Amino acid sequence: MDSMRGQGGIQMLLSAEQEAQQTVSAARNLKMARLKQAKDEAEKEAALYRSNLDAEYKSKLSENSGNSGSTVKRLEEETEAKIETLKQSASKVQSTVVDMLINYVTSVKY
Repeated sequence: MDSMRGQGGIQMLLSAEQEAQQTVSAARNLKMARLKQAKDEAEKEAALYRSNLDAEYKSKLSENSGNSGSTVKRLEEETEAKIETLKQSASKVQSTVVDMLINYVTSVKY
């Protein structure tokens, strides 16, 4: 009878071991599933954050490029105005300068 009890005890131990292995395996699988889920969520958050930063960067870039375009236009207008002012002042003194040059060229010094 002791051998029967021993056999039954061994069977109980084996079944308990198998049950423990199944429990451990199920826990591992659950842990792996949770890790995979966490990794997927982290990747989604990172992609969302990256896209937000990219959109913000592009927005600031377009704002600045618009400003530089208006700056270039403003500078061109200022340059044209200065050129026009110089032309007007040159035309005012042109006849005086031409007379002075003619006077120097035609006068003979001994």
